[in-house]
Amino acid sequence: MADIILEARPGRSTGSSAARRLRREGRVPAVVYGTGVDPVAVTVEARQLRAALSTPAGLNAVVTVQMDGSSYPTLARELQRHPVRGTVQHVDFVIVDLRVETHADVPITLVGEAVELHRQDGVLDQQMFALTVRARPADIPAHLELDISALTVGDSLRVSDLVLPSGVATDVDPETVVVAGQASRVAAEVEEAEAEAAAAAAEEGAEAAPAEGEAEGGGEGDAADSSGGGEEG
Repeated sequence: MADIILEARPGRSTGSSAARRLRREGRVPAVVYGTGVDPVAVTVEARQLRAALSTPAGLNAVVTVQMDGSSYPTLARELQRHPVRGTVQHVDFVIVDLRVETHADVPITLVGEAVELHRQDGVLDQQMFALTVRARPADIPAHLELDISALTVGDSLRVSDLVLPSGVATDVDPETVVVAGQASRVAAEVEEAEAEAAAAAAEEGAEAAPAEGEAEGGGEGDAADSSGGGEEG
């Protein structure tokens, strides 16, 4: 991947009115900071920023920020977006050491078709959408793929089923569920109704059994009494 270079202009005015003026001029307020570097308020060109954040690597792309004749490898963090338009209103650029591991959230992409799950009228329940990993900045993957082709109702795929590239690790519990195959709501309701009906039938049968036993016992006693009375006569 080609280097992503972003020119930053330091010395911007701070405050909401100054920020609005900068956005009208096509620039975005930002802050550059990191180990050994004090936070510097800067502005970047909006179109360049949009291009830098639109690569396949997304927010995990290493962006080289050029400022005052120096270059800094950074990761874009703490983006603030317009609530309606979705445009970036402010961004932090965190300076990183390309030789040292850092943490990043990597999106999880589901691939394949869960044919058997659909045959069983099941539904796909994705419970994790990104995985926090440890890697050197340049080794952070754009996304992680998880094949759901063999998923069926009652099955689940976990963090341990994700294939991490070389140089990438995670501290997340490997048993954490990423995606599960669930019975549909209708199927679950039918199964619950059938279970309740079976339980009710079993309860009725248990109550009827003693009553039948009492009726049979009473009949034998009456017969014995009638027989005895005949002999006395």
